[in-house]
Parts: sequence; C-alpha cells; structure tokens
Amino acid sequence: MRILIVDDHTLFRDSLRSLLEAHDIEVVGEADNGETAIRMAWDLKPDLVLMDLSMPEMGGLEATRRLVAELPEVKVVILTASEDDSDLFEAIKSGAKGYLTKNLESDRFFELLDGVGRGEPALSAALARKLLEEFARPKSDREFDPDALTQREQQVLEMMVAGTTSNRALAEALQVSENTIKFHVRNILDKLHLHNRAQVVGYALRNRMVDPDED
Repeated sequence: MRILIVDDHTLFRDSLRSLLEAHDIEVVGEADNGETAIRMAWDLKPDLVLMDLSMPEMGGLEATRRLVAELPEVKVVILTASEDDSDLFEAIKSGAKGYLTKNLESDRFFELLDGVGRGEPALSAALARKLLEEFARPKSDREFDPDALTQREQQVLEMMVAGTTSNRALAEALQVSENTIKFHVRNILDKLHLHNRAQVVGYALRNRMVDPDED
C-alpha cells in the first residue's frame, strides 16, 4: 500500500511515517495542507491518503471532496484528533473511506488500514454505530447548520442564484472540472435536503443564504 500523509504538524508526520515504514508500508509523500495534498495526489497516485481535518489554506473535508471527485481511485481516510460527531458525518458524506482518531492504538490502526485495502470502511465499532444512528434518522429530523457549506460550496450556490446553473459554465468560471462541480452541487443538495437546483435557488433566496442583489 502506497500512502500520502496529510497533516500540518511536522512532528506528527515524522512519527506516522516512521510507524508506517516500520510495518513495511511505503510513504510516497507528505503534505501540510489540502491544496498541496491534491497536487501531490495527482502526481504520485497513492493508494491511500491519510487526511487530517484542521489545516491552513484548505482543510481536510474540502480536500477529501476534491480528491473523491477528481481522483476516485485514490482512497481517503480521515486521521484526526477531532471526536466531534459532525466532523465524522461530514467526512463520510464527503467520500472518506474511514475516520480514525489519533488516540487509536497502533495494532487497531493497522487492522483498519488493512481492511481499507480489502474495501472495508476504517471505522471503530463506536463510530460505526453513530453513523448508523445518524443516517437512519429521517432527513426532516436533521437541522441544517448554515455554516455547513464550505467556502467553495457557498461560492457555487451564489453563482447558481445569480443564474449560472450549468456544470460547464460553473466549471469554466471557477476553473475546475465539471466532475468537481457535480460533486459540489451534490453536497449542497444533500446538506439542504433538496432534490434539484431550482429548489436550491428558491431555498437560498427564502432563507437569505445569499444576497440576490450581488453582481
């Protein structure tokens, strides 16, 4: 298994690299933010990215969404100190293949990594239960957090409200691929619990999520 480590703490990256290499796992690179991680993933094509959440320039959730959209063959597993349920739920909805906390014992860590190679999710039993409980709840029971949209998702939303709704036009304006736009739009629909772009525009205007007078 070829792994890319993404974390903004140098000491943690060094320790994790040593731990992985001691178990004969190849570390192909290290990145300290999401933007760098995406560039390196394109160049190195790792099997797995171990992704921190809280980083400068681009956090782990946004980087995970981008990687899943642009390089679907590369698996992403979140490795974080956060035990916040909302981070767990958003990570899995973003396409991560697992969510591991940094206080995990090393034996269990490697068991879960081996499972990812076999197509299994890297989740502890406790986190798997939380996910089942969350996604078993009716969508109407889940409150929408207005801060749940990422900066790029908010940008796409504002452009849709302004009248730019096709994937091609959005992709050209933001200088990204159409697949990336599709992924952002899917995330917006999921987070707002809506079914199409017309509903998104109406919802955004009714709830003052954007300024309709903006250029």
